[in-house]
Amino acid sequence: MRRFVLLAFLVMFFIPVSVSITGCSRNKSSAVYCNGGDSGILTGQITTINLEPRLTGVSLSSGQMGSVGTASATDCKGNSVSVSNFTYASSDTTHTLVDVNPSTGRLCAGSWNRNSAGGIADYTYCNSTTLTGTATVTASAGGATSNTVTVYVHPIIGSVALTGVSQTDCVSQGKAITLAADAKDTSGNTIDPKIVGKFTFAAQTSGIVTIDENGVATAAQPGSTLITASISNATSTAGYFSTCPPTSIALNIPGSSSTSVNVNPNTTQPITATVLDKNNTTLTNLTLTYVSTTPRTIPAATGSVTPTFPGAAAITAFCLPPTCNPSPTDRVGLFGNGKPVASNNINVTTTGLSSNYLYLASTQSQYVTQIDMTTGNLGATLRLPYVPNSMQLSTDGAALYLGTSNEIITLNATSNAITKEDTSISGRVISVSPDSGTVVITDPSRKLIYLYTSAGVVASSYGGVATRAAWSTDSTTVYITTADNQLITYSTPAGWHVIDNSGLTAVNDVAVTVPSVGAYFAGSTATVGHTYCHKTTYSGTSVSSIEYFPIAGGTASTVAAPLDRVAATNDGAHILGARMLSGVPQITDIGVSMPIGGSTQGGACPTTSGAVPNFTQKTLNTYATTASGTAVTSIVPASNSSVAFVTYSAGATGSPVIPAYFPSTNTVSNIALATTSGKSAPTAPVSGVFSADDATFFVSTAGDNQVHLITKGTTAYSDTRQLDPKLPAFSGSGYSVPDLIAAKPRTFQ
Repeated sequence: MRRFVLLAFLVMFFIPVSVSITGCSRNKSSAVYCNGGDSGILTGQITTINLEPRLTGVSLSSGQMGSVGTASATDCKGNSVSVSNFTYASSDTTHTLVDVNPSTGRLCAGSWNRNSAGGIADYTYCNSTTLTGTATVTASAGGATSNTVTVYVHPIIGSVALTGVSQTDCVSQGKAITLAADAKDTSGNTIDPKIVGKFTFAAQTSGIVTIDENGVATAAQPGSTLITASISNATSTAGYFSTCPPTSIALNIPGSSSTSVNVNPNTTQPITATVLDKNNTTLTNLTLTYVSTTPRTIPAATGSVTPTFPGAAAITAFCLPPTCNPSPTDRVGLFGNGKPVASNNINVTTTGLSSNYLYLASTQSQYVTQIDMTTGNLGATLRLPYVPNSMQLSTDGAALYLGTSNEIITLNATSNAITKEDTSISGRVISVSPDSGTVVITDPSRKLIYLYTSAGVVASSYGGVATRAAWSTDSTTVYITTADNQLITYSTPAGWHVIDNSGLTAVNDVAVTVPSVGAYFAGSTATVGHTYCHKTTYSGTSVSSIEYFPIAGGTASTVAAPLDRVAATNDGAHILGARMLSGVPQITDIGVSMPIGGSTQGGACPTTSGAVPNFTQKTLNTYATTASGTAVTSIVPASNSSVAFVTYSAGATGSPVIPAYFPSTNTVSNIALATTSGKSAPTAPVSGVFSADDATFFVSTAGDNQVHLITKGTTAYSDTRQLDPKLPAFSGSGYSVPDLIAAKPRTFQ
């Protein structure tokens, strides 16, 4: 009996415990609840639906169809939940203002067709009710409903006008304003903004301004751009936005207060640029163009310079439209947009000596020769297909271009071999751009001026016969004089233009200023300076007229200095000229100050209506020489601006001297040309070119048909050596004057 009672007790105790443990094991679940507990909303279940565009809403004209944006669903953890179908609904239960297709979210500003005859599907076309106002649309799925999206219904928009930009001033980089716009109906009446909705603003030119979804416009890069405002599938020209342009660009050598620096060959020298606008805001990330006056020996790069050969150069930075400070044509000049800005010069000198290749040809010979000045020996003499009338060496030293009356010949300047004979054009080769990409050629027979590319094709042409041409250092602009006394320019942004030739009864030559903010044209009665700043005339905030490359203002704009030939020194301080007066070459030095852009000088073009920058004349001096001849052929300054030589053609009785002018001392030296033993005496220096290191002036001479080396000694220049190229004369016997001459650096010494 005791055993039975004990057994019964154990059974009653054990069974409930076992059942309890077993029951817990069988009810265990893998479900994860949002609250972390054992009940409530599960993860993976839709809790939130996002419907776009929640910020701007949808704007529709009455009767117009549209659509809400994409709906997306997430769970309580923010994880995306896949939804096969959303159901869309409008707060307008009458379906007369904003009707929505419940399956697709397609909108109708009015009423969708329903139960149409002829088998036409529902929600195919929208019936206008002419009602205007607002309603909201939502999307739902899985028991969740989205945010509301406002739908604006209004009359048809005929035009949009920007109201949030003040056209009386520009906005400094980094500063922001809020754009606003008005919509007008087809009758020109302003539509109530409450039923229009939010505008979407966009800039036509990227980079000038950034605009967010709320219309906040933040000024970025300098320039002016068209702003458009879009709404209800209507985009209208709404207005303009202007980011303030630079008013100064100051170049500096890091760690130095000087703007002159000596740099060893193949050594990189950093150059910093500080750019300010009119509000003294420092501008960053600008696309500045860095240029050198002698790119062959001391090329400039963005923010640095690395000399490749000894020599001297002036380095300048420009903010040049359209890559920097662009503007629509009808806004050029307003607030300074669309106009270039120049920096001050950084003068770089690289000391040392270099040997040169010398190229010699003649307008009376069918031959061209190359001399390696390392050895002084004549190279192979190449016979040309025709007698050349002109010769130009590309700045990079790769090609020689020779003009003839039959074709244009291109030579490889290293191998001295012909690479192209272009019979499609002919004439004289006038000038090669500093980047070696474009050659100016003139054809007197066809009366055409060509821009001929290094690839051997004509890029553009213009009517006329060119006599002289000079390029800006950035290769974007070329200034050309013509046989009928016209002044012509071609620039990358503006194309061809005939510019004002007032004050010039006859035009003889042209030289580009340093920095290249304009050009001086030499005439028979005066020398006239033109600026690269457009002369823009305003009427309120619109442009009435634009004159490209106008005559500059100031005392140096028109100088009573008649000149046959003109040149500019690289230091930017002198416009040098020469003319033949009663058989004697005269030298003129016009001391100038250019409107350049350091921290204390304004480098920007004027913004006042009709204003032009001033070219300032500091001095004007004329010097006689002891030479005698019939015509001045050139005045050639050294790259270091220390000296300039005058060449000329001989008269009946030539004078065997070459005049040298020294700007720093305002003195002239008449250097005697030596007579080589066994040769006739030289009668005149007809053409010449400096070596890259400025140590030697190579001058070809009439009378002895040689090339003389005018070399700088310890105290003065002198004729130290003569070369005899022996170019066979085309007519008769003997040799011809090597009046076509070019040089390029070969190596260091």
